[in-house]
Amino acid sequence: MTYQNNFKTNNGVDIEALERTWADFERIPEAAVFTLRSDCAWIEGTYSTNSLNGFFGLGRENKRKQTFYVESDHPEVFHGADRAPTAPEIVLAALASCLTASVAATAQKSGIPLNAVRAKVEGDIDARGFLGVSGGIRSGFSDIRVWFEIDADGCTEDIKALVKQSQDRSAVFDILTKPTHVNVLVTNSLPE
Repeated sequence: MTYQNNFKTNNGVDIEALERTWADFERIPEAAVFTLRSDCAWIEGTYSTNSLNGFFGLGRENKRKQTFYVESDHPEVFHGADRAPTAPEIVLAALASCLTASVAATAQKSGIPLNAVRAKVEGDIDARGFLGVSGGIRSGFSDIRVWFEIDADGCTEDIKALVKQSQDRSAVFDILTKPTHVNVLVTNSLPE
């Protein structure tokens, strides 16, 4: 980037604290390994709810200030009750959120003040795959598109570089664009 950081930018990201954390992770790499969790409970039909609280990281178990809930359902066209977004829609929201957070942090570190950031994400999915109507059709997204509208005090090249860096640093972008091993187990009791 060509933008010079000659002033303190405040996009709401505590870069000094992040830099201390980065330094700690360089000194103690095993502290940077986190295990995130979601506990899903089926309610009825295609409706379920996930509770999220607690993760392993920094070499210990950690609790959040509160438990967060993410509900999921199918729309009526798929014979659901339409009480919540579908799981694939939640994936799109996660991608938009992760990329946007990364844009904010990268802009802060680069000294680029942000005025507004909006992202729109679309994903194409063939319902025949996840409904099992036709073999050989993928169950997930075949294509995802992300558009950013960024109002910032920086030139176009700097803004494009922010978005590129956000892709490089986004965990959700990485999950969606690189193979991730998923091990599914059936058990009599879930781990604590």
